[in-house]
Amino acid sequence: MTNFRALLCDGPPSLPAEDRMQFAISLTEKIKHRFGAGYEHFVHKGEFTMVDGEEVAVFRWTTRTAIAE
Repeated sequence: MTNFRALLCDGPPSLPAEDRMQFAISLTEKIKHRFGAGYEHFVHKGEFTMVDGEEVAVFRWTTRTAIAE
């Protein structure tokens, strides 16, 4: 199984920088990141960028959903 480094872009400005670098098992599935009382959703649309000399996939924010109680 391949893991891709993923950079989470956009979304809430209060999302800490250390939470923005994630691993994804697929470039076609969204990343659902728990933050506060909800989930931030990010998708990859083919964009890549360089971070510390390594190419990483850029996942852009699409929506926020609440945690079901």
